Amino acid sequence: MTQLQIARKGKVSKEMRAAAMHEPVSAAQLRKLIAGGKAVIPANAKHKGLKPIAIGQGLRTKVNANLGTSPLNASAKKELEKMKVAVKYGADTVMDLSIGGNIDAVRKAILRKATVPVGTVPIYQAFFGKRIRDVTEDNMFSAIEKHCSDGIDFITVHSGVSRKALPLVKKRLAGAVSRGGSLLLKWIACNGKENPLYKNFDYVLEIAKKNDVTLSLGDGLRPGCIKDATDSAQLQELRILGKLGKRAKKKGVQAMIEGPGHIPLNEIERNVKMQKRLCNNAPFYVLGPIVTDVAPGYDHITSAIGGALAAYHGADFLCYVTPSEHLSLPSVQDVKEGVIAARIAGHAADIAKGLEAARQWDDNVSSARKKLDWKKTFELVIDKEKAKAYRKRSKVKGRECTMCGEYCALKGL
Repeated sequence: MTQLQIARKGKVSKEMRAAAMHEPVSAAQLRKLIAGGKAVIPANAKHKGLKPIAIGQGLRTKVNANLGTSPLNASAKKELEKMKVAVKYGADTVMDLSIGGNIDAVRKAILRKATVPVGTVPIYQAFFGKRIRDVTEDNMFSAIEKHCSDGIDFITVHSGVSRKALPLVKKRLAGAVSRGGSLLLKWIACNGKENPLYKNFDYVLEIAKKNDVTLSLGDGLRPGCIKDATDSAQLQELRILGKLGKRAKKKGVQAMIEGPGHIPLNEIERNVKMQKRLCNNAPFYVLGPIVTDVAPGYDHITSAIGGALAAYHGADFLCYVTPSEHLSLPSVQDVKEGVIAARIAGHAADIAKGLEAARQWDDNVSSARKKLDWKKTFELVIDKEKAKAYRKRSKVKGRECTMCGEYCALKGL
């Protein structure tokens, strides 16, 4: 039985109780959110050692960190190191997006070590090592079944990409920048057939329901540049995702909706509110959004700006963006910086939304700083190692820092 089915029966599962302990709602309130499709708990029963978390309306903003090998860099050991760092600095979930090396081995290694929910995009493996035209529908569904049976907690399925999108994408400046969306559009064009994940969505639901795998309905047509933001291709897909989300809920399958992408600041509120309206308040999972295209190397910052605003207006789940976005496979340090930037964005939004625990965290840091209690300050902040390193660099003998020295304003009157 899925978490959604349990919630609809009026029962509170052990996963709901565990997740609610870290939220501003009770287990009973969380059950109601899940029953209404406004929250999800990605928790495959086969994922041993998982600490359940909830994503959705009125809850703490969650952060995802993407991991995974590439054809040019396929070290499972390195990806496990990245996962360890991501979780250390506060990632609530991780996604294995591997497309190189032994994909099965990498996924299973991450699942064995991860205490946070793990997500994947199964069709990446379906297309791996094959010509696009040679990939069969069976390849795609076999990959989905394999990932779900392995214990993956949530999967991205680009079921909103349809044949009707082809002419719309051709009008764009950047085209389709989602890897999964691009692969499916090319498959549709090569084979002259409809997207199997759209055409046979009931089969996707059947597979997901078997192991209570949460569906992340992917934004395969997300805008990849500011000029393409909120265009006809994106909006057409969003409408389809809203309908698919409703079908998933009816079948008892948990689902959340993925969103853009590259979006200018002035369009973020509209995008979030439109998603909530079209998708019946399902949890909204956004990549960034990135608010300007001019800062490669700093896109953890451009995305944190957009993420804070999106979360304030109702986005529930932020996918981190690292400094290496658009440029290379992220390093361990890139993962750390990406997670911290996204956490800052989500936390800033939680303060603005009135979450008491978020505000209390800030107040505790402020109290320690006022007392020039460096030890307590370092215990509370997101990145204590970096904070300590800057303090050590100051080489001061007193309690002040080198900004003001003896004129320290915090010493009072």
